[in-house]
Amino acid sequence: MRYADTRLGIVCPVTNEQATLEAFVGEVLAVCDGFAFADVKLFLIVDNTSTDNTLDLARELASPPPLSSVCCVWAPDNRSVADAYRRGYREAIQASCDWILEIDAGFSHRPEDIAPFFKHMAAGNDCVFSSRFARGAYFPRTALFRYLVSRGGTLLANRMLGTTLTDMTGGFECFTRRALQDILAIGIHSAGPFFQTEIRFHARHFNYAEVPIHYSAPSHRIRTKAISEALRGLWRLYKTKRGKTGI
Repeated sequence: MRYADTRLGIVCPVTNEQATLEAFVGEVLAVCDGFAFADVKLFLIVDNTSTDNTLDLARELASPPPLSSVCCVWAPDNRSVADAYRRGYREAIQASCDWILEIDAGFSHRPEDIAPFFKHMAAGNDCVFSSRFARGAYFPRTALFRYLVSRGGTLLANRMLGTTLTDMTGGFECFTRRALQDILAIGIHSAGPFFQTEIRFHARHFNYAEVPIHYSAPSHRIRTKAISEALRGLWRLYKTKRGKTGI
């Protein structure tokens, strides 16, 4: 598919991003402008977890001029990070976006890393996933515990699920509308960060590529509850793979 024939949707949950949101939005849209898409819509998903003025700023950015590509989605019913992403996916699908890019705000995912996603999508892939562990990627060793959990989770997931991605636990990815609809139809059960592993597991039969990224400013805190949920979810997917249950 040519860029000029492609409607791009960008899903970006935002929480307490008042200090960096305007700059982040500007940089993301500047990268997209370089590809001359038929249309670009950036969906900023805001819910009750944000306690600063992020909502007001998102609404301001969504009011043209100058950034009429921005859509502010107020989602007070969200109960988890997975809810925020699912809401964004639905918005992009309903807007008939051909490609749907997922990216975190706050510059933990760098806008300058977006371009390779589009090039791999244009080459005919259904999904393009970021990797913090592939050759050329960067994960700050100052967040050593987070690195070990993410790296170990990837190795364990690949071993149990038969997947081969170098990063099974991160976000920052791009899908065709059809691929994302098929993944969502299978079902995303996790309310926590493990939903990213579910997505990558469900996408294993699609044509996909990986791109290395520079990951910045990760949270140093990982709740025990999130790890427990991830292990339960991994066991459930393992049983599904072995044909002992369905999704």
